Amino acid sequence: MGYARFACTLATVCLLLVNAVSRSTPVAAQGNSPSENLHRPLDQLLDVNVRDGLVYYRALRAERGRLDRYIASLAVAVPVYEAWSREHKMAYWLNAYDAFVLQTVIDRYPIKGASSNYPANSVRQIPGAFEQIKHRAAGRSVTLDDIEKTVLPQFHEPRLYLAIGRGAMGSGRLRSEAFSGDRIMQQLDDIQQEFVTEQEMVKIDRAAGQVSVTPIVSWHAAEFIAAYDKGATGPLAERSPIERAIVAFIGPRVLPLEKEFLQKNEFKVTYHPFDWRLNDLTGGRPQ
Repeated sequence: MGYARFACTLATVCLLLVNAVSRSTPVAAQGNSPSENLHRPLDQLLDVNVRDGLVYYRALRAERGRLDRYIASLAVAVPVYEAWSREHKMAYWLNAYDAFVLQTVIDRYPIKGASSNYPANSVRQIPGAFEQIKHRAAGRSVTLDDIEKTVLPQFHEPRLYLAIGRGAMGSGRLRSEAFSGDRIMQQLDDIQQEFVTEQEMVKIDRAAGQVSVTPIVSWHAAEFIAAYDKGATGPLAERSPIERAIVAFIGPRVLPLEKEFLQKNEFKVTYHPFDWRLNDLTGGRPQ
């Protein structure tokens, strides 16, 4: 009996030690989930400095140290990144892209460009903002264009292109929270729902017989077609693949009268110009 009690006690102690070690081990080291704290600083910055998709850039610049430290933390080792789930990787790159854009803007804020091709305060007035300026992330050096054109396509999720903030009024609405690997699919569902209510994303003009869509969809037509076009069948069989994909993407979420309008199949699809004005809330909402 003495030996049995000793064995039982020893087993209990071992179990307690295992549980203690498990609780003290960082989440990223345990397996497929990154640290729960990784994106918390960005979440706090967005919560304070973003309202309805617009950014208080002047205020953000005044506390840029917090943003810089968060961006520095994104330089995780490749083995750590590769251990994450697909969902956590998607959230990571969306957050990284948004943070890099914010940093690019406040590095040159207030922007006063001279190019007649874009608004004077546009992020496009910053030389090489998307195609030249390098950032460190997941063991590599990337530009914003690298992320959008090379990294994000690996996930085969076209809603990611509507989620990234390009520092422009024409982008999808910048959220006041960071993306989370645990909630990323719900966050993308919310973005798809918001798509049909945002004039910068889609405009359904029943009187003119027209559906005008953000050019973001045309930039990534292949991904939208692959995800949403069901082929040349049904009432939209004669439509182009991208038109069928657009209807499939917005159809379940539009208002009843708009859904009826789409079902009549008498509309024309166009792409409206992208609005490159800076999404700056400093001094009031852009007019």
